[in-house]
Amino acid sequence: MIWGLDTNVVVRFLVRDDADQAQKVYTLFKKLEKNREKAYLSLLVILETIWVLESAYQYERTEILSALGDLMEIAFIICESDEILTPFFDEAKLSSCDLADLLIAHVAQANQCQKVFTFDKKASRHRFFELLK
Repeated sequence: MIWGLDTNVVVRFLVRDDADQAQKVYTLFKKLEKNREKAYLSLLVILETIWVLESAYQYERTEILSALGDLMEIAFIICESDEILTPFFDEAKLSSCDLADLLIAHVAQANQCQKVFTFDKKASRHRFFELLK
């Protein structure tokens, strides 16, 4: 059986700012592991998690990449679109592009988009974005 994970569950697991909820996630993860069940981590949840960790918790880029990387290494977690996430993580380590924008670019590229139009001047510096004027 496969179970989906919501952003708030992922954030509680990573941040552990609510001891009761963090314990519930830990208990869930142990149960999934014991029962040989899987947890599904969607690109939308990864995108939201990046945004929450940056905006609400002021995590640094390296902390976010490390936390997400560690999460995705958990054996019972299935990530959507590894073919997108692998190059995303590779580029994220080298690029200064906003992580959320970078993930958007990689998803678009994987779906054969030529460019992503944006009003965001900073994002438009990335090769895969084009400023809409």
